[in-house]
Amino acid sequence: MEISFRVATVNDAELIGSLVVDLTAEICELTNAAHFDIDLSGTIERCEKLINGGHYAAIIGRHNETPIAVATISETYALYAGGKIGVIQEFYVLPDFRASGVGSMLIEQVKKYGNKHEWACIELCTPPLPEFERTLNFYQKNGLNPVGGRKMRQALS
Repeated sequence: MEISFRVATVNDAELIGSLVVDLTAEICELTNAAHFDIDLSGTIERCEKLINGGHYAAIIGRHNETPIAVATISETYALYAGGKIGVIQEFYVLPDFRASGVGSMLIEQVKKYGNKHEWACIELCTPPLPEFERTLNFYQKNGLNPVGGRKMRQALS
């Protein structure tokens, strides 16, 4: 299967937004809970602002010119992790392409991007729920190791 990858531009905001909305809908359906209050137009607008501001990047995977995968990433800093690091914010492969190697190829693209930007490591968060055991196993098979903790959030204003 021929898959091509490229770093997204602001012109890809609608595509990225659509895939991220699909991801969040799938998580909500899988867990029977409304974890996200997300809409397509707002997501596209945020994506445009973040890419334009240099705070956010995405890698898109395509098969026969059809978008099938996306990883959104941001750069941040953490003393505990060696300084400059990358965080995978969203990671999504269309269901029909899972277990085909596309996800592993996408992780490799993120690693290449991180090496190019001199990141000490990459991090991500996946829910510690039984519904995500397969996801956790996928990440571990691709070299990401659990380091503990739980993702926590409080909205500001």
